[in-house]
Parts: sequence; structure tokens; C-alpha cells
Amino acid sequence: MSLLKNLNWRYATKKFDHTKKLSAEQLDDLLTAIQLAPSSLGLQQYRVLVIEDADTREKLREAAFGQQQITEASQLIVFAAETNMDEEFGEKYIDLIAKTREIGREHLGGFEQMVLNAVNSRSEDEKIVWAHKQAYIGLGFLLSAAAAIGIDACPMEGFLAGKFDEILGLKEKGLTSSVIATIGFRAHDDHYAQLQKVRRPKSDMFIHI
Repeated sequence: MSLLKNLNWRYATKKFDHTKKLSAEQLDDLLTAIQLAPSSLGLQQYRVLVIEDADTREKLREAAFGQQQITEASQLIVFAAETNMDEEFGEKYIDLIAKTREIGREHLGGFEQMVLNAVNSRSEDEKIVWAHKQAYIGLGFLLSAAAAIGIDACPMEGFLAGKFDEILGLKEKGLTSSVIATIGFRAHDDHYAQLQKVRRPKSDMFIHI
């Protein structure tokens, strides 16, 4: 399928077949797509939790208003924003660039200053908002990659972030929940799969100047 056909095929899956699981290769492909997603300055200001444990997912389902996708899907993906972005965070990123590209750190001075200025010029609240925005880019890549390889997914904002943070111990990890998604394979009787997509017409959505 072409990209547009893939995107027309996908929908926010409401009912998953709990007997079908992603293969290790399929899961790794989706996680690689997230890893390759762009982010502001390349900082990747979020982390991704892959939740498979049944007991944990039961607790998270309660914190997501009982939505069945949480426990029926093959995996639950939680995007979590970094809450401790400081100079050390920026410096570690510069170290990674130098190591990955095998260049002397002294050649990255100008870019390092740009990164540190971006971190230091924001308040703590602004940095968390910044991180949440990057997490949503990662979510977009997950959804597109899933559609490309025939895997169903459902992006979800209907959950109590504070409760998720508590259940997953995110505060101790320097993280806070941004957005979640379930991945797996649609149930044959999920009637949402048959519904026509409803989208604003292009003439109303796009403004050409």
C-alpha cells in the first residue's frame, strides 16, 4: 500500500483482538520509528515506556476511565516527558554527537552553546511543555509506522496523567506522562473499522497564502 492508502486504512482502534500479539520484530520496527522521529535540536526530550505486564495494565486501565484498549492491545506505549532538563542533559547530548559522529568535542562548541541556551532560557514549566510537544511528534511517527506495516494503533489522551505517573514511578525517573497509545490488531467485530473517516474538507482546512 502507498502511504496515503495506509493512512486511509488506519483508524483509532477501539477494540483489539487480545489473542494476537506483535512479533518481536514488529515491535522493534515501531520503536525504531519512534527513535528516528525528529525533535527540537535533536534532544529527544522524552522517553517511551513499553507496558506489557498484565497487573500494571489493569491498574493503568482504571486510571484511563476503564478503556478496554489498555488491557486488550498487544502493548501499551506511554510517552513521558523529561522533567530534569538541565545543562548536564544538554552536555550528555553533545557527548553523544561527538561519539556517534567520531568528531572532537571541541568542534561542537557553537552548537553546544545553542543547546545550553535553549535549555537555560526556558523555565521549568516551559521545558516540560517543550518536551510534551516533542513526544507528540514521536507519537505521530509511531502511528504512521504502524499503518505502514499493517499494525493497528490508538492514540489516547483520556487518562489521568498523575495516576499514570504514580503507578509507573515516573517522578522518580524524572519523567511525567505526555500521551499514550495502544498497538496490536483490530478485533473482527470492532465496528469503528467500517466507519467512513470524517475529516474537514481541504478547502476548509488548508489556507494558501
